[in-house]
Amino acid sequence: MAEVTSSARFANAFKNKTVWLSGHTGFKGAWLSRWLLNLGARVHGFSLPPPTQPSVFEQLRLEKQVQHEIGDVRDLNAVRNSILCAQPDFVFHLAAQALVRYSYEHPLETYATNVMGTAQVLEALRSLEKPCGAVIVTTDKCYENHGTDYAYREEDPLGGHDPYSSSKGAAEIVIAAYRRSFFGKSHVRIASARAGNVIGGGDWAPNRIVPDCIRALQRGGTVPVRNPDATRPWQFVLEPLSGYLWLAAVLVRPKLVNARADMIAGAFNFGPDKKGNRTVVELVRQVLEHWPGRWEDKGDPKAVHEAELLMLSTAKAKKFLRWRPTWDFPTAIANTVEWYRAVNENAAVAGKLTDAQITEYENSARVANIAWAGH
Repeated sequence: MAEVTSSARFANAFKNKTVWLSGHTGFKGAWLSRWLLNLGARVHGFSLPPPTQPSVFEQLRLEKQVQHEIGDVRDLNAVRNSILCAQPDFVFHLAAQALVRYSYEHPLETYATNVMGTAQVLEALRSLEKPCGAVIVTTDKCYENHGTDYAYREEDPLGGHDPYSSSKGAAEIVIAAYRRSFFGKSHVRIASARAGNVIGGGDWAPNRIVPDCIRALQRGGTVPVRNPDATRPWQFVLEPLSGYLWLAAVLVRPKLVNARADMIAGAFNFGPDKKGNRTVVELVRQVLEHWPGRWEDKGDPKAVHEAELLMLSTAKAKKFLRWRPTWDFPTAIANTVEWYRAVNENAAVAGKLTDAQITEYENSARVANIAWAGH
């Protein structure tokens, strides 16, 4: 593992701390696990087995580096026992059914995991008798999206056309209700995080555009593009993860940003600047600049509904957390494709390259004078 070269603020917040992380076998969970380990944290992972083959969790060989517990967030007793056993200083709840198209095929599983799974974690946290900062992760799709040229803010109405989006809107309502009902004066502080569309090396999920690109390019085929004109807030995986980490750190120590605790215990968007809002076909063309190939429009007018336009406002995170994105769209694409191409040529470099990208990202944030990267 790479030598810790992280910002003093993150190192001070997480070194020798215990972190309970649900969904650690998934794409974002594996990257967050690796970053936390580099920061000197003890990571107790709780998740179903890796959801894809290959999986970045296995590519990074994380099973031997974290306390790896197989469990289901829909099982209250398992969640409660895991959290009470870990006695965490921080909790990150990432476990979810995260695919829109899958949610049409399995709506009850989606609601059970995303709504009741979130409720189980919150209910388990009621039994924790020590200070803890908990960040519950939902999605940018939790908003009632009208498909207009508008960047959604945290106070905007929640909703969702499809089972996945609506399940995340419902999860946000559950989080807010638990926070007001049970955690107002608690030593456990709760916040939620809503991230834009995340890209980066090691995402192997089906029906996601970057993994679809990589699978096609690996076999020398043509990249299928379902929704070429759909616009999304694309961001490299470390962007929201830096937001989650900083939000957790500030929850526990609001003085890091000269804020009151009640200002931080709420919902925060983490997304790119406006220039990061790009169409799917723009993303595909940028990928093909780094890994040459072809694409074709595979749009189906009879396909299930997916939002055509989605943007996030990060004004609240900038104001209260002094957080802002670090890497622009071209840099995010370049690092994403670099990871896949390098690992495709030599699987053994996955860990070293992941650590190198974390270090490079931290250095970029430090140069940009972003609050969490300071000393």
